[in-house]
Amino acid sequence: MAKIQMTTPLVEMDGDEMTRVLWKMIKDTLIYPFVDLKTEYYDLGLEHRDETQDQVTIDAAKANARLGVGVKCATITPNAQRMEEYHLKQMWKSPNGTLRAILDGTVFRAPIITSRVPPYVSGWKKPITIARHAYGDIYRNVEARVKAGDKADLVITHADGSQDVLPVAAYACDGVAMGMHNLDNSIASFARACFEYALSAGQELWFSTKDTISKVYDHRFKDIFQEIYDAEYKQRFEEKGISYFYTLIDDAVARVIRSEGGMIWACKNYDGDVMSDMVATAFGSLAMMTSVLVSPDGKYEYEAAHGTVTRHYYRYLKGEETSTNPVATIFAWSGALAKRGELDGLADLQAFAKRLEKATLDTIEAGTMTGDLAAMAQGEGIRKVTSQAFLDAIAQRLQ
Repeated sequence: MAKIQMTTPLVEMDGDEMTRVLWKMIKDTLIYPFVDLKTEYYDLGLEHRDETQDQVTIDAAKANARLGVGVKCATITPNAQRMEEYHLKQMWKSPNGTLRAILDGTVFRAPIITSRVPPYVSGWKKPITIARHAYGDIYRNVEARVKAGDKADLVITHADGSQDVLPVAAYACDGVAMGMHNLDNSIASFARACFEYALSAGQELWFSTKDTISKVYDHRFKDIFQEIYDAEYKQRFEEKGISYFYTLIDDAVARVIRSEGGMIWACKNYDGDVMSDMVATAFGSLAMMTSVLVSPDGKYEYEAAHGTVTRHYYRYLKGEETSTNPVATIFAWSGALAKRGELDGLADLQAFAKRLEKATLDTIEAGTMTGDLAAMAQGEGIRKVTSQAFLDAIAQRLQ
């Protein structure tokens, strides 16, 4: 069988631990036999990031901006324990945070649904899409340890050199301090991306922050969303028969749990990180969620929403076979291939991406699945298999 041809490379960003192992397995089993894969490769494994002073992450982001479509493996964001384990030069920032800062845009995350795994929230009937702002907040923060007797101020230096000094805290004991920021232009891009996505999907849009407590920072998000909606989107939403509304994030959580699903829930950066994991888990598994970063100028970066599956990786290093779920990573590849095919006018590449997703879901529906799904799946004929056996079963359907 002749392989499907590509014209423009994908930006391929390799990652860490068990997902790095799955990355190669997916390419070898599900992509190379069918597609003449072209990629511009960047190793975002923690060791290589350390070797390059994290320059490789910046280079990968710039390549994604240049080529238009990237696909990324899950990566480690090091903490103190990881710094010691990997003998790092410093505690490097989140690679995803770096990519999002350079590309800007919005992350859209939605569950991958199978009838074999009903949602834990019994009332949910439709997918819930999380729209996550992709810039700033704690992902671009500055933070410090503070000693007893110290004083922390927020100092704003204006263009004319004058300053506003806002007292943060006088420390009676040792503590910590953090500063973070965001930009009106990025918030506006986030708002427009959410409104456009809601119109294309024909779904209502919810936006939530905590403006009752954060009366300037969070309130600015709320105001920008409302101003853009009123000026540019209100009439289009009404004509489409869909709605937009703002609510406090704690109220949004309650509304989502009581809902049937089917909405787009827009959240700030950290809120979107947490809530997308909550939604994915409630629909069945963190390994069953798509994630795509869309920049304001139409660049796309597809990734798995979960982590590097460290526990399984340690078992793998001992020579044990694992039953790690690769579905989110498969869908990252299929999403990137489909978008590359769309942008390059390659109908056969787009069709392959759809077949890959269908073969993956059909394999699960037929009862063959990894351990995380088998533990919660319903129906007859459920068969727990290793990661490689699961990929082989998908490949048989693709044949």
